[in-house]
Amino acid sequence: MSTKPEIETILPTQVAESLERKEKLHIIDVRERNEIALGRIPGAKHLPLGEVLTRLDDLDKDKEYIMVCRSGNRSGLAAEWLADKGFKVKNMTGGMNDWESETE
Repeated sequence: MSTKPEIETILPTQVAESLERKEKLHIIDVRERNEIALGRIPGAKHLPLGEVLTRLDDLDKDKEYIMVCRSGNRSGLAAEWLADKGFKVKNMTGGMNDWESETE
């Protein structure tokens, strides 16, 4: 039995602070379209959970991705899948439920 990779986490406040400092972040929001319509982190790329593994070619293994969903569960799953494929990922704990900064 293989062990799940340990996924690094990041808090919504840390993501917001990095964005305020104009750091270049690669954020992937794995929520569904109807959820995205309610607002997403500025600059976040929309990649629904169901498409993550079929769209690996859209991603760059040299970049680190921050995975986001509503609560942190689906993004955690997506982060595990991507880490398994050799991508550098972090999961934003608490998801958009805990996001207090601006949305687009």
